[in-house]
Amino acid sequence: MSVLRSRRVLAVVLAAVALVAAGPRFRPASAQEPAAGTSGALEAQFAVRLEDIARRVDGVVGYCVVDLTSGTRFTRLETEVFPTASTIKLAILYELFAQAQEGRLALDKPLTLDRAAAVGGSGILFEMGTPTLSLRDYAVLMVVLSDNTATNVLIDAVGMANVNRRMQGLGLTETRLRRKMIDLAAARRGDENVSTPGEIARLLEAYHKGTGLEPPTVAAALAILKKGKDSWLVRAVPSSVPVASKPGDLEGVRVDAGIVYVPKRPFIITVMTSWLQRDEDGERAIEDLSRAAYQYFSRLGAGSAYGRQIDR
Repeated sequence: MSVLRSRRVLAVVLAAVALVAAGPRFRPASAQEPAAGTSGALEAQFAVRLEDIARRVDGVVGYCVVDLTSGTRFTRLETEVFPTASTIKLAILYELFAQAQEGRLALDKPLTLDRAAAVGGSGILFEMGTPTLSLRDYAVLMVVLSDNTATNVLIDAVGMANVNRRMQGLGLTETRLRRKMIDLAAARRGDENVSTPGEIARLLEAYHKGTGLEPPTVAAALAILKKGKDSWLVRAVPSSVPVASKPGDLEGVRVDAGIVYVPKRPFIITVMTSWLQRDEDGERAIEDLSRAAYQYFSRLGAGSAYGRQIDR
């Protein structure tokens, strides 16, 4: 036997002895035993991926992703206060439908636009005269086109203090509507509309669970939020998957939040960014985070306990 072959045999013998000495740590799993740990490994990879996307942004990124099946949350700066931009309109919409449910206002009652409420920025009403629309239609414009004039009409209709009182009642102590849309003087005074990634996620959970809203009411509100819109979050999700969302943007701020109805594994994602050196970096981060979340939850929804993608 050659010296080289002798060394190989000796190596195999030593490896076998080591395996025996190691005992149960190297015992193969039973064929009937689930592949324990693979879903946990996927979850850990997902958490790392989220953090890596956020860390690359020249600015501040907070997020809260909620698995609506298990309740698991993936968070970064979950309790830090950020400007909401137009994502505060989620709170206004909630108050509008809550008051309608209580009989305090009629969603389909015609209301002629008062030009005193008209402001520029996003939307179309500023360019029009004095159209007559229902509160429901103003809400559609607020959500789909992020129409700032429609938003101010609704703030006047429901009352700013009532929005904040309702949010307080939901336990959202940092979510505050402090100014109307395009009120730069108020913003310079520090009267910014604010919330946290965690609280916006909890507001979306209230929509999803119908907290404080009866089933027909919450269904009508979600129908508006599911309407198509320009959203970085939605861009990362296939068009066949419904998303109830509301994005927002200000100088150096990009925000998006929504419920993504992945079959068998719906989830909530809220991303809030501020102090952005380049606004497009925040937009890209939201899209990348949304894509990572969709890819993770769609695999959970389609997969068996072993990770086989049976229903893909």
